[in-house]
Amino acid sequence: VQLQASGGGLVQAGGSLRLSCSASGRISNIYVMGWFRQAPGKEREIVASIIWSGYVTNYADSVKGRFTISRDNAENTLYLQMNSLKPEDTAVYYCAARRRFTPSDGPFHYWGQGTQVTVSS
Repeated sequence: VQLQASGGGLVQAGGSLRLSCSASGRISNIYVMGWFRQAPGKEREIVASIIWSGYVTNYADSVKGRFTISRDNAENTLYLQMNSLKPEDTAVYYCAARRRFTPSDGPFHYWGQGTQVTVSS
C-alpha cells in the first residue's frame, strides 16, 4: 500500500484546511486509516482514525469538534477537514493505514510522506 498526503499549507488562526491522502496498491488489505501529527520537539500523536469500510471514527480530545476525518472509498482517498485552526495545530501531518487482523492497539503499517501545516497567530 502506498499513501500520498497533500493539502498542507500556511493559514491564519481560525482558518481551515483540508488534507487529502491518496491510497494505492492492495487497498483491500486496509482496515483502519488515520491521521497523525508531529510538532517540533514533540512526539508523534494520533489525531483521528476511521474504519476504512465503515463509519466509526475516533478523535484526539484536542481536535474534537474542529476536525473531521472522512474517506471516499471509490476514490481511495482519506480526508481531514480542519476548522478553527489554532497555532498549536502546527505540525507535520501524516496519513497512515493499519492492516486487517491487527489488534486495535497495534501499529500502523503504511505511512505517507507528511505534509506541513502551519497556523499563524
